[in-house]
Amino acid sequence: NQSKKKKTQEDPKQLKTSKMYKLIVALCLTAAAAFQAPVTSTRASTSMKAAEDLPGVIAPTGFFDPLSLSSGLSPARLKYYREAELKHGRVAMLAALGFLVGENFHPLFGGDIDVPSYIAFQATPLENFWPIVIAAVGWFEYINIEKFNVPGEGFWTLKPEYENGDLGFDPLGLKPTDAAELSELQTKELQNGRLAMLGIAGMVAQELTTGGKLF
Repeated sequence: NQSKKKKTQEDPKQLKTSKMYKLIVALCLTAAAAFQAPVTSTRASTSMKAAEDLPGVIAPTGFFDPLSLSSGLSPARLKYYREAELKHGRVAMLAALGFLVGENFHPLFGGDIDVPSYIAFQATPLENFWPIVIAAVGWFEYINIEKFNVPGEGFWTLKPEYENGDLGFDPLGLKPTDAAELSELQTKELQNGRLAMLGIAGMVAQELTTGGKLF
């Protein structure tokens, strides 16, 4: 009986102590959450701001990123994505032009390639052409390695001093020296590249569907 009485008397103290521990833990977790949230928010906000300031943001859509792919990215990683967009756009512009011209005017490699562009790469006269293309692409990719950060500083990130799309090739001196004019020219290139990516995808889809040339 005395043991039960003693236990009954101690229970309120234990209950009070337990509640205090829970309250302390809850306060600590709340404080930690309150401390961490602004950091994440600030990082995401900074990343979004950096993306919004890049060339290529135009009316009427403005900054268009419905899936928030640029949210939370470091500047170096964001630079990598912009480089990928530029490179794909440039290749697509060449591909779209080649698709149209190659089907109607093909004087090289014997001039007897008279098939839709989507299967022209299999033509026998082009067997010696593709090794040259692969070597050229490999060279450009090789010289671009120095533009990447070392793995310890982040995978697939570009150095801050590298300017997107700058291959050091401007024989006609077309690159503007004025910052506003340069941004406008970069936006035009991006827009043409984006259109070309959609265009070449449509051309290939049409020929795959019809089995014939575009025109």
